[in-house]
Amino acid sequence: MLKQFKEFALRGNVVDMAVGIIIGGAFGKLVNTLVSDVMMPSLGFLTDGVDFANLYFVLSEGSTPGPYAALEQAQAAGAVTINYGLFINAMISFIIMALAVYLLVRGINSLRRKEDSAPPPSTKQCPFCLSQVPLKATRCPACTSELEK
Repeated sequence: MLKQFKEFALRGNVVDMAVGIIIGGAFGKLVNTLVSDVMMPSLGFLTDGVDFANLYFVLSEGSTPGPYAALEQAQAAGAVTINYGLFINAMISFIIMALAVYLLVRGINSLRRKEDSAPPPSTKQCPFCLSQVPLKATRCPACTSELEK
């Protein structure tokens, strides 16, 4: 059983998948930092200081009655809240992550297309002697037969 597990774990697909998961996790953290530390403060500045993380509805007040200045105060007081601002942050993170993955896959696919596309043929085969003849030739240089265009 240990030998079979070793064969499974060292197969190329499993190792590639593990590397992909590790890089994907790091990429996710990078995008989350981009959204929370760069984009959201900029968006808050453009919208006169609106902080999406502090947008919420209070369903039930906690031990300390509201109003609460920030989500952390409401949660510390034990209030039951719907945190739609955190959902907006998560949606923005998702959209940026999806866009980045789309651009990455699009770039990889364009590289693959360039590798897969072979140049158009520059010769044709003579039907009489089977030698290679330039496409524009009207006679075969090997057997002097007339060729169709």
